[in-house]
Amino acid sequence: MKSVHHGFIYRFMLRWVVCALGLWIAAGLLSSSVSYRGNHLGTVVIAGLVLAVLNALIKPLLVIISLPAILITLGLFMLVINGVTVYLASKLYSGLHIGSFGVAILTGIIIGLVNYLVTAILEERD
Repeated sequence: MKSVHHGFIYRFMLRWVVCALGLWIAAGLLSSSVSYRGNHLGTVVIAGLVLAVLNALIKPLLVIISLPAILITLGLFMLVINGVTVYLASKLYSGLHIGSFGVAILTGIIIGLVNYLVTAILEERD
């Protein structure tokens, strides 16, 4: 039972880091549309936490509700769902500014690519 608890914490912390890193990269690539207020590092870390929590709690519900659209678009609607979570994170945390919903979708794509790279690196190590 204890290893299940530690596994969950490890996965959540990894998601948190990936979200923060993805947001940081998105801010660098889309600097006119993605920005942070205040202490840059602290703001990115908190924004990553907000996004990681939304991905853990809200995103599964959005996927279930949107399943027909996901199936009809062969998974492409997941880009919209990722954009919704990023946009919602910017509305819940005032330190993160996302210029538009389209920028939120692009930011979600960047975070997804970062997640893919981090996962590939970690799987290669194992």
